[in-house]
Amino acid sequence: MPAAARLHGIGDLRVEQIDAPPPPTPGWSTIDVTSVGLCGSDLHWYTDGGTGEVTLDRSVVPGHEFAGVAVDGQYAGRRVAVDPAIPCGTCEQCRAGHGNLCPDVRFAGHAGLDGGLQESLVWPDHLLFPLPDSLSDDAGALLEPLGVAIHAVGVAHVRPGDDVLVAGGGPIGVLAAAVARRTGARRIFVSEPLAHRRETARRFGADDAWAPEEAAAAVESLTDGRGVDVAIEMAGVDDAIGTAVAAVRPGARIALGGIPSVPLSAFPAAVARRKGLTFAMVRRMHETYPRAIELATTGLDLDPLVSHRFPLAEAPQAFAHAVARTGDKTVITLPR
Repeated sequence: MPAAARLHGIGDLRVEQIDAPPPPTPGWSTIDVTSVGLCGSDLHWYTDGGTGEVTLDRSVVPGHEFAGVAVDGQYAGRRVAVDPAIPCGTCEQCRAGHGNLCPDVRFAGHAGLDGGLQESLVWPDHLLFPLPDSLSDDAGALLEPLGVAIHAVGVAHVRPGDDVLVAGGGPIGVLAAAVARRTGARRIFVSEPLAHRRETARRFGADDAWAPEEAAAAVESLTDGRGVDVAIEMAGVDDAIGTAVAAVRPGARIALGGIPSVPLSAFPAAVARRKGLTFAMVRRMHETYPRAIELATTGLDLDPLVSHRFPLAEAPQAFAHAVARTGDKTVITLPR
């Protein structure tokens, strides 16, 4: 029987034997999973039992950043990246082209839909994206967080010549900085409490990175008191929103992409009001895989972002390691 890592409760992740996936129906394919990245939201489910107001009410197989090999279907025998979101396709938001805002979306590893931390599963063909030979399986899995970063930069309205601050230097924040660079941003700064992640941000193209308590003053100095044009928050904590508010110029835009562990977020409203700031929310991603593949094959090397790899049998240890945040991206690999 195939194996899977199933989350039963807070801190209770078990590697178990499960039934093989059912034969695929027309329009779906069987995928043998090869690589799964652990996202910050996965860690919230593991440590907090949910994200915000959404809680773990039944056991689930986590994992929404994943790639594999199509066993059957139109891509049989090919390596593919998997878009984890399955919008309904019929609601007002889907009909308007905003599937990422679908209220009835099914999402891998959430709300009872088992995700990628299993040896094989079936998935819709239209959400599979063949991987070029130049991309590794791990890079295929990281196309999902890269897609979130692409969407965040778009929501932030980054323009050529902008100065940009990314608050939160985890993997998606680092990728947002890299995407902002390729969008034409003039200077890119990162606020991040962990020194090794600040260094990763610099390697991925940030002009500089500072601890959060230093960021606003550093930005003020480097911009002659003006502030940055855009901020992208990717930490999911109120302090990061506060850093963004302090660092931007009047009239700036702040995109909030971090996922908090509590339902409510707060920010310095008086300063934000005086500056006339615009806040925009980042909801996952929106049809970004083609752009992500283009970036990943034209100079944005995703593999160096992976700092640690674990086999599926050691998934509990992988989660514990990722929670400690001693590295960058933690990946769980499955043999083909």
